[in-house]
Amino acid sequence: MPEFALILAGFAVGLIVGLTGVGGGSLMTPILIFFFGVKPYLAVGTDLLFAAVTKAGGTVNLARQRLVPWRVVGQLCAGSLPAALLTLFALHRVGPANPGVQSVMTATLGIALLLTAAAMLYKAFRGKQVPRTLAAGEEALAFKARHWSLPVLFGAVIGTLVTLTSVGAGAIGVSVLLLLYPLLPLPRIVAADIAYAVPLTLVAGLGHASLGSVDWPLLAQLLAGSLPGIWLGTRLIRHTPERLVRAVLSALLAYAGFKLMAL
Repeated sequence: MPEFALILAGFAVGLIVGLTGVGGGSLMTPILIFFFGVKPYLAVGTDLLFAAVTKAGGTVNLARQRLVPWRVVGQLCAGSLPAALLTLFALHRVGPANPGVQSVMTATLGIALLLTAAAMLYKAFRGKQVPRTLAAGEEALAFKARHWSLPVLFGAVIGTLVTLTSVGAGAIGVSVLLLLYPLLPLPRIVAADIAYAVPLTLVAGLGHASLGSVDWPLLAQLLAGSLPGIWLGTRLIRHTPERLVRAVLSALLAYAGFKLMAL
């Protein structure tokens, strides 16, 4: 039963990630901690590699649909990857299993979930409607950020947050992309968010693995469910009831955030 429950959890999270770009670390890490009793540092490390493989599967599907704006992905990676390496260096110096580090991880994870929930709730109810398609001749303008330095700066912040907590590449990443690339259609926003998270979570996840912070059997069970889930989600991406999905997810993330802050 626990094995089936893990596979089902992986499928559900993979499906949500494929539909919205949100839900990898922000859902899986709290699920592992609260429902399966996994220690925070193991939950973060395992979830990072879970996200890397899951989102790689989604990226392949989205690339075949020609939805991934690779220029946008590269701009974000320019900031997020160096920040992830610096954060891993700091974790290597102090040790991820250190009680103080685990306390910081738990508190930061709770704050990240609350910020994610707030960003999603605002987007669901107050944010302007994002276009679903891109008119001919608008690609160059849509792929250009408000300022060249902003994707690098925000990428660095997200890279640090993701490496510490495994949260941030989803909802916070989507919110940042919506702010920086307001003309980019929603399917491409989601595609960019999923694609740039692959190298980020892979680097961070391998770094955690070198520190002994990955449960490999647990990872295999989660991936058995998530890969079919994200494949299905990315096939349905053009028909997502965006406001409803984001509203429900924001409520779940807020609940998880408060629970983690109370630990």
